[in-house]
Amino acid sequence: MASRPGFSSKTPWAALPVESGEDTDEEVLDDTPASQPESALKKQKALARAEKRQQEKIARAAAKAQAAAAKAGTGEVKAAPVPEVDVRPPAKPEVSLSATPAAEPTKVEEPEALPAKELVQHAPEPAPYKPTNGSAHVHEANGSATHTAAAEPEIAPFPLPPPYQVPSQADPQSATPATSEKQSLPSRRNDIENPPEQKQQARQQRPSPEQVEKAKKKSGFVTRTLWTFIMIGGFITLLLMGHVYMIMLVMLCQTLVYREVTALFSLKRKDVGEGNARGRDPWSKTLNWYFFAVTNYFLYGESIIYYFKHVVFSNAQLTPFATNHRFVSFTLYLIGFVGFVLSLKRGYLKQQFGLFCWVHMTLLLIVVSSHFIVNNILEGLIWFWVPASLVICNDVFAYVWGITIGRTPLIALSPKKTVEGFVGAFFSTIIFGLLWGTYFMRFDYMICPMRDLGVTAWSGQLHCTPNPVFVWRDWQMPAPLSVFFSTLLGHQVTTIPYAPYQFHLLVLSCFASLVAPFGGFFASGFKRAFDIKDFGHSIPGHGGMTDRMDCQFLMGVFTYVYYSSLIRDNHVTVGSILQTIVSGLTLTEQLELMADLKRYLESQGVPVRL
Repeated sequence: MASRPGFSSKTPWAALPVESGEDTDEEVLDDTPASQPESALKKQKALARAEKRQQEKIARAAAKAQAAAAKAGTGEVKAAPVPEVDVRPPAKPEVSLSATPAAEPTKVEEPEALPAKELVQHAPEPAPYKPTNGSAHVHEANGSATHTAAAEPEIAPFPLPPPYQVPSQADPQSATPATSEKQSLPSRRNDIENPPEQKQQARQQRPSPEQVEKAKKKSGFVTRTLWTFIMIGGFITLLLMGHVYMIMLVMLCQTLVYREVTALFSLKRKDVGEGNARGRDPWSKTLNWYFFAVTNYFLYGESIIYYFKHVVFSNAQLTPFATNHRFVSFTLYLIGFVGFVLSLKRGYLKQQFGLFCWVHMTLLLIVVSSHFIVNNILEGLIWFWVPASLVICNDVFAYVWGITIGRTPLIALSPKKTVEGFVGAFFSTIIFGLLWGTYFMRFDYMICPMRDLGVTAWSGQLHCTPNPVFVWRDWQMPAPLSVFFSTLLGHQVTTIPYAPYQFHLLVLSCFASLVAPFGGFFASGFKRAFDIKDFGHSIPGHGGMTDRMDCQFLMGVFTYVYYSSLIRDNHVTVGSILQTIVSGLTLTEQLELMADLKRYLESQGVPVRL
């Protein structure tokens, strides 16, 4: 009997070479005949029979479970857990295998291919059990045998253990998967590009938190200072252009502040998200600005009638406006009130009434305060310019002293305010106020009430009898004090010149330093309540317009009340008499008054032509 080739005499285990790491399509043949081919076939058949018995047990268990589920009425079949069967052949003694299988099969690259005798050979993985049309197929090494059985439920494939990882024979402990080598490449490349010395140097060059905070404070100081000078420059420019431009500036500021404050209160339904526009009351913004316009119409109409009586009551077209101004204003307010009631809707009621109160509070604190500031301008620019400058000066010096020597927090509502800054700003504002106010009281353009809207700083047309507080006086010094100052100065000193306005400057400076900052604290508490840092971002380094005007409103109201109560010189004017004649006398009485006035002037030698 002729001998078979070496490959055909091999067992199935010996016919499967292990990859050596090199890509090749050639088969490695072993010329050595198999020592025990029959025993290998017996082992293979025994393994196949064991697998068949195991699968039959699983099928019977699944059938029993299905029958029990059908009997219980659930109709659910739970497959029994599939036990794992070790079908790996015994390893050859000359190759040491790793005790722990790898999670994924990997290839280990070798510099040279090993001989076929030293390769580890694995058994082929048996095909998973998949019953088809009620038949179970079992594949064997030397052929296939088909066994037909009853229809059985589909069972999960028979799991097989993962293949072993073959380490290098030269150094089994040093063999690592290729994936770990690939993962380590970026870190190695990073170490090459950025050595540890450079990393440590970069960490040392990184600024500390204290340095970052210091740089942030410096940048904020530069930005804040720059925009402070820009605002002061614009303020002075508008001041020189005339009273009208200052009034327009105040109205612009109050409009921006009103918009920022009312924007904090938004109307949304509870069941509608913020991004849905339908969740807003469509009439809320319209009514907000309607009440704002009506309030301005009433307040500034009162100011025009009071300060321009000689213009309003001498014009027949403006007289009805002046005599019926308050009734017209109240009628407009009633229209807004009725419109608000008609706009009430379910789902918005609580928010709408809250907004109604919010708007009226804002009108009281902002628009009414702005009205008093405008009255200060009409009484004389100095009653607006100097108090506003005192607030700005106090704010600037509080910031400078605070960042320079400030250590002790002043109030919890404003953490950046310090006691040192507050005290330093107080003394700085008093000195600044005395010098600043004394300088500007010399100009008629600053101290005279406005009677002509076309007056500017360069026109030179504004002249008036100054208020007594601006008239210089001499204070007679006591004899001991006169001797002391005469000895100190080297010449005779008996009197000290002064103006009563300087005492009023001390009062205004103290209020700007001690009380006006609480308007800022009030605004800070307001911002904390809404969890915002600033009311807006219209002024870089300062926040919104409200952040700058919070103290000005309080200072403006105090100045108006203080001036109208203690300083204003009340006397009869042509406008007040004309208002009395037009509003209090009939046409016949007015003609009689004119005839009597003509006879009086002619008796004084003044010719009158009518």
